[in-house]
Amino acid sequence: MKRQYTHLTHKDFGPLFDEHSESLILGSFPSVKSREQRFYYGHPQNRFWKIIAAIYGEPVPENDDIEAKKAMILAHHLALWDVIDECDITGSSDSSIRNAKVTDLRLILDHSSVTRIFVNGATAFRLYEKYSAGMTGISAVQLPSSSPANAARSLDRLTSEWKTLILHS
Repeated sequence: MKRQYTHLTHKDFGPLFDEHSESLILGSFPSVKSREQRFYYGHPQNRFWKIIAAIYGEPVPENDDIEAKKAMILAHHLALWDVIDECDITGSSDSSIRNAKVTDLRLILDHSSVTRIFVNGATAFRLYEKYSAGMTGISAVQLPSSSPANAARSLDRLTSEWKTLILHS
């Protein structure tokens, strides 16, 4: 069966940051659920929000409470965006990404205090290394994927690994 590709852009929602953001967490490209919600990590099975909440001792925001998610990210001087701005993709499958056009990360880097970049998962890391590292001049740290597809890692293990990398890198 042939994959059905859709050409998509990241136009429905932009980066989340402010001038106090010090660390940028990059994904690859928004999932179907994130695109529907018009915000990052919208799939209820994605463990991103549980991990961030646990690292900082915060309550986990409700899945549809975008304002609480934004507030938590900004309160801890974080920023969110994706490596890819535009691509052909099948559903939410990172492995299906083709014809990728990179996000211009200078928008965040020129208007924030970001000095550290983390990437959520192997695909985002590979894409960052291929398309963005040369432009930013910042070496990224790869975080284990928070995706439900990364079932090999428990939530506790992911949280521990992320906490070590984010707070001690």
